[in-house]
Amino acid sequence: MSETTGTRLDRQIAFLNEADKLKNTIRATELCDNSRYENSAEHSWHLTLYAMVLADQAGPDVDITGVIKMLILHDLVEIDAGDNPIFGDLDHAAIEKQEQAAADRIFGLLPDDLRDSFRRIWDEFEAAQTPSAQFAKSLDRFQPPMQNLQSGGGSWIDFDVTEQQIHDRVGSKIAIGAPNLWAYAKARIATFFADRSTG
Repeated sequence: MSETTGTRLDRQIAFLNEADKLKNTIRATELCDNSRYENSAEHSWHLTLYAMVLADQAGPDVDITGVIKMLILHDLVEIDAGDNPIFGDLDHAAIEKQEQAAADRIFGLLPDDLRDSFRRIWDEFEAAQTPSAQFAKSLDRFQPPMQNLQSGGGSWIDFDVTEQQIHDRVGSKIAIGAPNLWAYAKARIATFFADRSTG
C-alpha cells in the first residue's frame, strides 16, 4: 500500500504506526532520576502534562487545548530528522529543510483533512507567532532545564554548557511566552552553577 492509497482507516492506522517510531528517537536530556536518556515520545507526553499543569502561567490569549495539540505533534518530524540538541553545533538551515520534508512525509500518511489540520498545527508551532505557539515553545524550552536541575546537570554537563549559554539559547525563548517560568528557572539555574563553582 502506498502512502496515499487505502481506506481512511488504513491511512489513520498507518500514521499511528509511523508515530510509534518516535519512541526510538533518543534525546540529549536525561530523565529526572538520571537513569537514562528520554526519547522524544516521552518528551512530547511530558510537555502536554506541563501545559495542563502550568496553564495558569499562560497569557489570556493562549488556547491550552491548542497548545496541547502542538506539543503532541511538534516532534514527530524527529522520526526522520532526529533530535537536535539545543547546545549542539547545529546547521539550522539544514535542520529546517529536513524537518519540513519530514512533516510532508509523515503528515502525508493521513487522510487529506487530517493531514492539512495537523500540518497547520505543526506550522503554527514552528512559526511561533501566535500567543499559543509562543507558550508552547516556552514550555518546550522550559522542560529540559527542569529535568537537568533534577538530574544533577544532565545535558549541561554533557555539552559543557555555561550559565550564559543557557540564558542566550533557552532563556530568551522561555521569556517570550512564559516570563514567570523563566524567572523561576533562572534563579534555580544560578543556584546550580554557583553550587558547582564552590563544590
